[in-house]
Parts: sequence; structure tokens; C-alpha cells
Amino acid sequence: MDASGSPVRLFCDAMLASLARWLRAAGYDTGLAPVDATDRAVLDACRAQSRILLTRDRHLAAHAGKGVMVLLLVSDGLDAQAAELATVLGIDWTRAPFSRCLLDNTPLREATADERTRVPPRARDLPGPFRACPACSRIYWPGSHVRRMQARMQLWSGQATSKPG
Repeated sequence: MDASGSPVRLFCDAMLASLARWLRAAGYDTGLAPVDATDRAVLDACRAQSRILLTRDRHLAAHAGKGVMVLLLVSDGLDAQAAELATVLGIDWTRAPFSRCLLDNTPLREATADERTRVPPRARDLPGPFRACPACSRIYWPGSHVRRMQARMQLWSGQATSKPG
């Protein structure tokens, strides 16, 4: 949420694809520029969708102009970038975990019984939740990868709250 209480809408340039997936994993509405997108296309998308541009590209940030809020990330590496976002934008890495599709950013819904049959047999007995993407039909379930991701996001949240204000 921003200062007005509206949800933060983000947009990552192609260099930050991994960060975009993690932001989606944390529940943030995060667009991602295609690898072949021009700077103009990236800026136009941010302007049209009222998104904050996250980039490490100084040239792109310098040419944003009016109507595009830009955060030029100075940190190298995913862990440092996660801490920077928590500090600068107040990103809560445990906000709404696993509520968006990691691939296409669509909000997930509960998987139907029929969709759950596509989950690997060993995972079907897990307690859930089982979620589905209405756009790409991908199914998500709480496997060991989810526990590892949750632990990493918890660590990022802990680091953010321990920083001096």
C-alpha cells in the first residue's frame, strides 16, 4: 500500500525478472517488461498502468519524464534488492504470499477438484492450499519449494524491520 492506502503497482525492466517473480510471490501486482521491449515501451506501459518502474538502468531512469515514478535500484543481488525495496518502498515480503501467478501476475484462485488431479500424486495429500491461475492454468501447491521461498521472504522481512528508520 502507498501513503494513500492504494495497492502499490510495480513494473520491472527485463533485467529484474527474478525480482519481479519474487514480488509476485509476495503478492505484489508486478508487471515485467519483455526482453525485447524498448525503453519507450517500458515507460509507456508504466505511465498507462500507473506503475512504479523498478530498474537498474540509469539511462532508462533518466528518461522516464513526467508521469512515471522510478526507483533506480542501487543494490546488486536479489537479497540486497529485496532489502532496498523494503526500506525505500515499504515492501512487506510476507504481505500476501503465493496469491499471484509467478509467470503472468494474475491473481490466483482456489483450484477445483478437477484441477487438483493435475498435481503430482505425492503432493495431492498435502494440506494445501491448492491454487490455480485462471489465465495460464498453472497449478500451485505447498511443496518444499514453497517452504524454502517462505523462509527467504521471512528473512527479508526480518532484515527490513531491523533497519534503522
